[in-house]
Amino acid sequence: MYKIKKTFHLAYGHRLLHYKGKCENLHGHNGLVEVTLQSEKLNAEKMVMDFTELGAKIKTWLDENLDHRVILSGDDPLVPLLEKEGQRCFLTGENPTAEVLARLIFDAAGELGLPVAKVAFWETPTSMASYKK
Repeated sequence: MYKIKKTFHLAYGHRLLHYKGKCENLHGHNGLVEVTLQSEKLNAEKMVMDFTELGAKIKTWLDENLDHRVILSGDDPLVPLLEKEGQRCFLTGENPTAEVLARLIFDAAGELGLPVAKVAFWETPTSMASYKK
């Protein structure tokens, strides 16, 4: 099995509802995303996928959806206020934890037609969650 991995940086804000701890408050992170693709065979260029193509697809998705956004649960009472003030929000169906964001990016990569094997989402330099099927 061949595998390749590319990393991406993003900045975002979030908070967790119904949680007691620092993350119950609105705050920001400089995150790191690692996307791993896999394939049984190499393409005509002898690659799983060109790193430039992979980078363009994932970076475009991250830029359009998560980077420099406030990521909140759709039922967060801050959503109407932030949107009224013109803040760019990305809403999830549940608390936007690192685990949820890893799965979200994994699913998005699959929808982009990428042979995604795993997504790791580094919320801080020492805290990471990953998702794979």
